Parts: sequence; C-alpha cells; structure tokens
Amino acid sequence: MRGILITFEGVEGSGKSTQAELLGEYLKQSGFDVILSREPGGTQIGEQIRNILLNPEYQQMDARTELFLYLACRNQHVREKILPALKMGKVVILDRFADSSAAYQGCGRELGEKFVSRLNKLVTAGLKPHLTILINVPVDVGYERKGTAILDRMEKEEVKFHERVRNGYLRMARRATGRIKVVPGNRSPEEVQSDIRALVDSFLSGKGRRKKCKKE
Repeated sequence: MRGILITFEGVEGSGKSTQAELLGEYLKQSGFDVILSREPGGTQIGEQIRNILLNPEYQQMDARTELFLYLACRNQHVREKILPALKMGKVVILDRFADSSAAYQGCGRELGEKFVSRLNKLVTAGLKPHLTILINVPVDVGYERKGTAILDRMEKEEVKFHERVRNGYLRMARRATGRIKVVPGNRSPEEVQSDIRALVDSFLSGKGRRKKCKKE
C-alpha cells in the first residue's frame, strides 16, 4: 500500500512544529509507521542548506537565491527521504513543504505563486501532499509567542512580509479546500491537537488506513 503524505504549514510562531510532533507521536501510538521530517532540512545536505537560509547574517540574500536554495533542499529531501518512505507505505509528516515556497517566496517575496509552483513541480516530481494542515494565527500572535527568543533570518522580516505570507496561505486554502484544512491556532496546543487528530483520523479512515492494535 502506498504511503500517506501529511504536511503542516503556517506563519512563524503558529505552533505547526509542535503540532506536527504531537501528531507523529499520536499516529505512532496508533500503530502507524511514521516518519517526521522538516523543511528546510530533512537530510544531511538539507540541514546545511538550512543553516545558510536561516542565518540572520545573510540579510543581503536575493529573493531568487533564497528560492533556489529552498528548492535544492526540497529536491534532495524528496528523492533521498520522502519518496522512498512513501513507497514503503509509511505515513510521512512534514513540517513545511512546497506550499511554504508558494507562500513565502511566491507571495512574501512577490516572485509570483505560478512561477514558484512551476519550479516546485520540477523538484517534487509532481508529488503533492494528501493532506495539509494550515495552522492559522494572526502575525502579531506569532511574534508574541516568540517572546525573547533569538530570531532567524526569515523571522526577522518586516510584518508586511509575514502578512503577505499569511494571506497567500489563506488564498491557497480557499482554492484547495479538499487538501488544505485550516485549523485556528490561537488556542491551547491541546485544543488545536484535538481538532487535528479528528481531521487526520477521518482522512485516514477514508483512505482505508485505520488505527492498528499493537501487539503486547
């Protein structure tokens, strides 16, 4: 049986990383074979690219350079890790994937969603998530959650940039209601996770992938 690809998206401070990890643990406890990964990163090469992309010292990075680095990271990730796992029938949970580039570089950097989408198709071999969870929070709420933490290069961008990113995500969600499910994130992590589990349980059941009973 082919695997399932579930992705998490959202603006900075949305809590998507925490929610992805919580869902991964839940599905493992439910008997699923799960791989949890992230972008940028996910592979040894990808983690090195991540260090460059998020380094706050590189504020002079051109928007297209940024996009191509994300795409290079994703290309390696897809071919080295994601596709092999899906072929083995695993549930792959990703903290960011192709939608991030459409939102951040296509909308945030204003390179254009269609331009970014065409390039995404090349590096993903046409692979699309089966289900995407978009954790929706206002930009100012995300910033408040960061508190006194040291911000990376993307987090340091101006509020207008992050507003364009959020609006881009919401537009994509309206166009792809079957795949992208918007979950309000301005609540406790437990409440958000409860909604996510309900969505994922229903989705997996519809795909014939029900919880398994673990052997003692």
